[in-house]
Amino acid sequence: MSPKQFLFLGTRAGHSIADAEYEAICHYAGLPTSRMDRVRLEIEPMPLVDLDRYAGIITGGSPFNSSDPTEEKSDIQRRVESDMHMLLNEIVAQDKPFLGACYGVGTLGTHQGAIIDRTFGEPPGTGHIELTDAGRDDPLCAGLPDEFDAFLGHKEAVRQLPAHAVLLATSGPCPVQMFRIKENLYATQFHPELDSAGLIERLNEYRHAGYFHPDELDQLTHDALTANVVYPQMILKNFVEKYA
Repeated sequence: MSPKQFLFLGTRAGHSIADAEYEAICHYAGLPTSRMDRVRLEIEPMPLVDLDRYAGIITGGSPFNSSDPTEEKSDIQRRVESDMHMLLNEIVAQDKPFLGACYGVGTLGTHQGAIIDRTFGEPPGTGHIELTDAGRDDPLCAGLPDEFDAFLGHKEAVRQLPAHAVLLATSGPCPVQMFRIKENLYATQFHPELDSAGLIERLNEYRHAGYFHPDELDQLTHDALTANVVYPQMILKNFVEKYA
């Protein structure tokens, strides 16, 4: 029997940056692109997804913010959020393996009743992450040290998790950096797919998107090149190894 596929749900506008995210996730997950089906939800509505076909579902970052007022959201964003919510109904009911990076916090968190707002937003760069006791015991964090650096950058974050969520990782500026719902549903606020080159590409792409002042680009690029971010990518590898 051939191994099951994985499914990547992307929402990034712009072919270059969207392709780079997808390729980075495949690379650090240890999967060829032939094993990772892809849907770009910013371009097309959610197709009919046969969850039995997939070992797991992964979603990455997004220009969308779940906590924005509904009247300020574009038609595309409202459609993407509706599509994601409908699929998450099935994913959560089945406890289907799911890993959402950054935008996964907004999607899975909102679906599960977390309070998402801009209280704990962070500028692009390096964050110092600490595993909780539950995180140290979780198989997706296998091989990670108790503390490590990760690349991040987000306008919104979880202010309060629902009681049934398990906090796996935290930081001083942003208390919820990784959490789990049930046994197989995960979200990270930081980006496990990013290396220095990937962060620099996004810094250039989103220079005028409100994540940082455009004049800070050179300093942020320097900081990315000198950062020691080597552990978060293991989460993608662990996800695939656990569920493949």
